[in-house]
Amino acid sequence: MNTQFPSTQFEVTAIAVAIEGAIDHAIRQIPPAWPLSATVAVNPFLGQTDETLAAAAARLRRVGGVRVTMPRSWYRERIAQGEIGMQDLAAALAASPHASKPSSLEALKFEVQTEGNIAPALPTIADLASDASGTDWAGVCADRTGSWLSSYFDEGQALWPAIPGRSAWAAWRTYATHDLTPEIMGLTGFGRIVAEAPQNPKVLIARAVETLGLSDEEMATYFHQLLFSLGGWSQYARYKLWQAELAGETDEVISDLLAIRLLWEETLYLQYADMVADKWRETRDVHARDTRADRADIVDEILQEAAERAAQRGLGEVLAMEGSAPITERPAMQAAFCIDVRSEVFRRALESVDPAIQTLGFAGFFGLAAEHRSFASDVAERRLPVLLNPSVRSVSGTEGDMGRDRSTRFTARAKRAWGRFKLAAVSSFAFVEATGPLYAVKLLRDTFGLQPSRKPNEPAPRLTTRMELSEQVDAAETILKAMSLTGNFAPLVLIAGHGANVTNNPHVSALHCGACGGYSGEVNARLLAGLLNTGAVRDGLAQRGIEVPADTIFVAALHDTTKDEVTIFDGDLGEAAPADGVRQARTWLAMAGELTRTERSRRLPGAASQRDIARRASDWSEVRPEWALAGCKAFIAAPRRRTSGKALDGRAFLHDYDWRHDKENGYSVLELIMTAPVVVASWISLQYYGSTVAPQAFGAGNKLLHNVVGGIGVFEGNGGNMRAGLAWQSVHDGENLVHEPLRLSVCVEAPTSAMNDILEAHPQVRALFDNRWLHLFAIDEDGHLAQRYIGDLKWERQSPAKSQPSDQPELAAA
Repeated sequence: MNTQFPSTQFEVTAIAVAIEGAIDHAIRQIPPAWPLSATVAVNPFLGQTDETLAAAAARLRRVGGVRVTMPRSWYRERIAQGEIGMQDLAAALAASPHASKPSSLEALKFEVQTEGNIAPALPTIADLASDASGTDWAGVCADRTGSWLSSYFDEGQALWPAIPGRSAWAAWRTYATHDLTPEIMGLTGFGRIVAEAPQNPKVLIARAVETLGLSDEEMATYFHQLLFSLGGWSQYARYKLWQAELAGETDEVISDLLAIRLLWEETLYLQYADMVADKWRETRDVHARDTRADRADIVDEILQEAAERAAQRGLGEVLAMEGSAPITERPAMQAAFCIDVRSEVFRRALESVDPAIQTLGFAGFFGLAAEHRSFASDVAERRLPVLLNPSVRSVSGTEGDMGRDRSTRFTARAKRAWGRFKLAAVSSFAFVEATGPLYAVKLLRDTFGLQPSRKPNEPAPRLTTRMELSEQVDAAETILKAMSLTGNFAPLVLIAGHGANVTNNPHVSALHCGACGGYSGEVNARLLAGLLNTGAVRDGLAQRGIEVPADTIFVAALHDTTKDEVTIFDGDLGEAAPADGVRQARTWLAMAGELTRTERSRRLPGAASQRDIARRASDWSEVRPEWALAGCKAFIAAPRRRTSGKALDGRAFLHDYDWRHDKENGYSVLELIMTAPVVVASWISLQYYGSTVAPQAFGAGNKLLHNVVGGIGVFEGNGGNMRAGLAWQSVHDGENLVHEPLRLSVCVEAPTSAMNDILEAHPQVRALFDNRWLHLFAIDEDGHLAQRYIGDLKWERQSPAKSQPSDQPELAAA
């Protein structure tokens, strides 16, 4: 191939501002993907939250051929079954902000009978070259790029990892100049072109813009499309940038990936220009147009909102029901759980065991944003919401555990060495022949699930960050107020984090606590219990009006969400542990666990009774050990009396909150809830939504085909793009969807004026509600969903589920 690159000599300073802007815009459209070691749910529409669902549909259809709602048949079925009523369709139509929406309910009903947009993505040059030549250049590009990235991003899986310390652009050029596959497939001179490419990737991008004839208007969605075509690889690179920016730095990996992808495009264009130039010109013309929602997109958005309004009607009816009477006497036990939807079922079961038990809901990191080092480990685990930076550091064990620490490290090193010996290029063959029979016992044990259950047994964590007593008291006061736990303390207060216990599941961290950064929550719970049991801290709290009785003991626990068993860390208390109280707590928790497993077994395929639940945790062939957060549809921040005794079916995040106590603090707790737990919950909800409506784009594919790559993600098969998001088995039971794709309904008992102040102060949070990626409701004094946020800091009054609520001046719209 006789390459004819533009003759202009580019310099970094000469790169147009428009190109830099297009690069940044494309990068911000890509959601981050955390590695397998600490997977957290991420909103796949994170880059589109400043526009409506319909506008996002137009954009994502252009760059990836992606649907953002269910097929029209899904809505037709629910309308026919009466799940979506005519009142829901009418209300959604009236609320639609689009000028080109159907003019009447009859017009909308006609549109429902048609099919929506199913247009494919715009073609890249790799796609056009594939059609012209008969060679799958898009597939070749994905395969060769993925092969290199699996080594470049490797976190300990590869036996021959990439040389560290080099930029992605420099490392790829070294790799690609020696990779003969593209030339064997017919891309003439590719190795030479890579070798002669500019050393600065931004210069390459500028050159490619001129080679491909891109105008300023065409670059934004085209660059977005190229990054989107890299799937999970670009999302992991976006994660690298996210982490760097959180630390006040930057990272160039994702822009380097754009340069790599553009060099493929540029080279393919020069080879096939005569065959693809006309179609490429047409494609560029479309890229130059605004990504504006058409009528079909708008109708789909209206149907989606109608489905959500139908679900909100049902939620309102449940909240309007008579609940359990609140506890006025001193509780026998209080148990604080994570707001996770899986805790809702267990909390309801625990309260039913004994009416003297009170439960609370709070974000599972329990207000301690800790960077933790586990026992016999030097890995810094960020056990905190990914939106935050760590404020404290901790480590498991004390100096007295040094001997055990040393022996554990030796064992771990020997195990790693043995594992590498098994997989090495030469020894692997002899290993199978020589030691294969010795693994028969292990094979049988694993097959029949006979291995003992793994329970956390690390020494108690301790803070290594030096905190003055006043700082400890400040932290304790802030956390207790945020938990709405400032009085009437029980003799035993359980601080229960949560985690999962599964076998042969690379996505196990996704089943852990999202508020703990994809780790289980016992570390944060143990740290908080230790803080609140400190005598000097309690004395400081008393001086600030929070009297903790002398007989009150805080004890940490871990809720295993797979088996619904609870481990109590009473050993942390030493002789101070109340033996009788802990024994009674274990009895109550065991009874609640049985009730919870019975309820869960009705949803899990293949589980005939609660006794089948534990087996799933140790079954290495089980693709659905638990449903995790599938089905989530609501976030409720209100006193527990609003939800106690009401069957929310494990579909609601429950955060205890009393605005009356928060008012004197300027609604600081409400601000924290709306800007942290609500945002985390929205990421979870929208990840499940995206993995359901667009599994090919935002899901991880079929678990049965997964292969771990680089220790950071999975292939579906043996190569190509890394897959991010949820596996299909996480949202589907083999016959039907178990997750109903609904955007989250956030229900808060607080004055609307206070919520407006917070939205006005946090534009990114406001955008989620103004563009309806989340719905916001105000709960009134009677427990009704009294007012709906309709955008632009405005509210409209809702018809109550039972009767008209009394006028509440405090809760009136601002």
